[in-house]
Amino acid sequence: MGMMRSTNESKLTGFILLGFSDYPQLRKVLFVVILILYLLTIFGNTTIILVSRLESKLHTPMYFFLSHLSFLDICFTSSVIPQLLVNLWNPMKNITYSGCVVQLYVSLALGSTECVLLAVMSYDRYIAVCRPLHYTVLMHPHLCMALASLAWLSGVVTTLVQSTLTLQLPFCGHRQVDHFICEVPVLIKLACVDTTFNEAELFVASIIFLITPVSIILVSYGYIAQAVLRIKSVSGRKKAFGTCSSHMMVVIIFYGTIIFMYLQPAKSRPKDQGKFVSLFYTVVTPMLNPLIYTLRNKEVKRALKKVLGKILGINFT
Repeated sequence: MGMMRSTNESKLTGFILLGFSDYPQLRKVLFVVILILYLLTIFGNTTIILVSRLESKLHTPMYFFLSHLSFLDICFTSSVIPQLLVNLWNPMKNITYSGCVVQLYVSLALGSTECVLLAVMSYDRYIAVCRPLHYTVLMHPHLCMALASLAWLSGVVTTLVQSTLTLQLPFCGHRQVDHFICEVPVLIKLACVDTTFNEAELFVASIIFLITPVSIILVSYGYIAQAVLRIKSVSGRKKAFGTCSSHMMVVIIFYGTIIFMYLQPAKSRPKDQGKFVSLFYTVVTPMLNPLIYTLRNKEVKRALKKVLGKILGINFT
């Protein structure tokens, strides 16, 4: 009865996201930096979506998936960063129970979707580089739509399972979440009962959504590297390696930091290290994606100039 009353108390009063409370000297600096990165994320990813839609030359599978990635990053950061900014600015770091639930379900769904989508994108690049003559046949619109739908569906399924199981745990009145986001590992750590089943389920889900996509990406880029080495043109090899290395940098940052958070036992995770690591996949990589994938691309730069020229009535040379 006491445990049920304490659990209901958490539902009524919500939680306190401690975030970076132990570093008061960093709060204002983090607020400014994260706000700038958030605005850049919104601007960069919105630009990619608009240019990909408005420029007919970019109506290809690669930019179809990039548009989905950009939309994902806008939604994912918007589910996390506004609350983080409020907590950095405001001494009161409360979040309602319903607000925590929404953040948990939405952020996990979008994060899981991105894990699968990045693997899909690596397969697209493998077909484009290793089987260029069959690219348009293999990566036809129906397959692209099916792969994108699979990524979104997998994210919805995993959040319905993981988030629901996590929220069924009793918290016994524990309200202080030692993080800046309502996330599965930190809520499991908050529970006052044995969480062996939840941690085992989280581990299995992490293998499916982290290790499996990373393996697909590494295999795809292994074949791509072999194909690139066979290119006789030095400039061609340099361009191909530049594209591949950029993609791999995002993969390492994104998957590496999430693996650090999700493949460690919740009880043994370092107190503050996880918060700073989480900033990479919640703030940094969504901002880097448009820079690395497209804004460095000459094709996108030409398309951006063309679209801006039409809108502003200016002929860019």
